[in-house]
Amino acid sequence: MEELLEKIAHNTEPKESFQIVVNDTKTRFVTKFNPHIQFKKNKSYEIALVNLETYYSFPNITTENNHFSYSPDGGGTWFQLRIPEGSYDIEDINEFIQQKMKQNGHGNSVTISANTNTLKAVLILENGYQVDFRPDHSVSSVLGFNNAVYSSDYQESENPVNILSINSILVNVDIISGSYLNGVRNPTIYSFFPNVAPGYKIIETPANLVYLPITLDAIYSMEITLTDQNGQQLNLRGENISIRFHVREI
Repeated sequence: MEELLEKIAHNTEPKESFQIVVNDTKTRFVTKFNPHIQFKKNKSYEIALVNLETYYSFPNITTENNHFSYSPDGGGTWFQLRIPEGSYDIEDINEFIQQKMKQNGHGNSVTISANTNTLKAVLILENGYQVDFRPDHSVSSVLGFNNAVYSSDYQESENPVNILSINSILVNVDIISGSYLNGVRNPTIYSFFPNVAPGYKIIETPANLVYLPITLDAIYSMEITLTDQNGQQLNLRGENISIRFHVREI
């Protein structure tokens, strides 16, 4: 009877609960707590992500894949373009290339579009124009073309477009356990994919909170890392990120 009463008292006594809000402009940062958060002895605690806000600013075009080379005279002369780092769809890439070609006095003789049925890119060349995807850091890796020279009037990419390099955003917190990524322990507290287009604000609020156990008796600091599905750190290009967590006693 005494043991039963102790259980009832434990289950009905007020449980500790509070929130933690962190802000930064990097996708790997450490928040130090002053004073530190000391948990009650012989008690267990868990944490969940409540809200995340930032902007869809991570680029799919960088210095690793921003080179575009074309010839207006059947390969006699070549012009090199560099697409600025940013978040692009195929229409944006085509618009930038045609704008630069107009500045070079070459009109719209190269057009890049998407075939939504095959998920491949379409390259249309007019008036003897050619495109060379062989140079290093070519945009071909995004558009699905091989590293080759193209001169046909109409050419569809050999591979599907890889315009979305990020399939999932993982929020990692170094104070938790109970999470795995591809069968390996990983401190991922939440994962999602933005439901907005590039350039718009991401406001991610889980419909159902998933709590994971905290592994510490006290929190002196907490490291937050945002990565893609492959564990690569995201590049938000200096945009602010704000995350709110809820901590509760079990």
